[in-house]
Amino acid sequence: MSRGPEGFCLWLTGLPSSGKTTIGRVLVERLTARGRFVELLDGDEIRKGLSADLGFDRRSREAHAGRVTFVAKLLARNGSIPIVALISPYRTSRAKARAEIGRFVEVYINTPLEVCEQRDVKGLYRRARAGEIHEMTGIDDPYEPPEHAEIVIDAVRLAPAESADFILSELERRGLLPPLSTARS
Repeated sequence: MSRGPEGFCLWLTGLPSSGKTTIGRVLVERLTARGRFVELLDGDEIRKGLSADLGFDRRSREAHAGRVTFVAKLLARNGSIPIVALISPYRTSRAKARAEIGRFVEVYINTPLEVCEQRDVKGLYRRARAGEIHEMTGIDDPYEPPEHAEIVIDAVRLAPAESADFILSELERRGLLPPLSTARS
């Protein structure tokens, strides 16, 4: 019996409100249209279930990333493409995910803090600046940008659909996806 295409993990990291989930949703649509099995692992959604018992201190954030890593590893080893949309603010957590998953593509959604604050529909940045919430990534908890991400997205210059197209073209270039012309045949 022949196996389908190999899975890999697409790990989108960036500040809160940088565009990770929005870009992830476009990627889900595009990859599904190419016949791939895809699952969006959104950090906020996973916190409602699998990580509902965790807070936002460093230890909890690392535990949350570890749980997401475990699920992503299972999906990838079974031929799916887990798209992780997770702040994952610490390089150590992302390095552990890379080591554990293996076929791993780190995508840095590079959006300046000021732009993220303008996009923040939940009002978290405003509340953090007012002292109402603590341990907010980018305000009073650090975000450690990737030093060697495979893909960097300028989410100010590129719209979500353009960002997704750029990511897909990079995946094709790296041999993780067949070119679109052959993907449909």
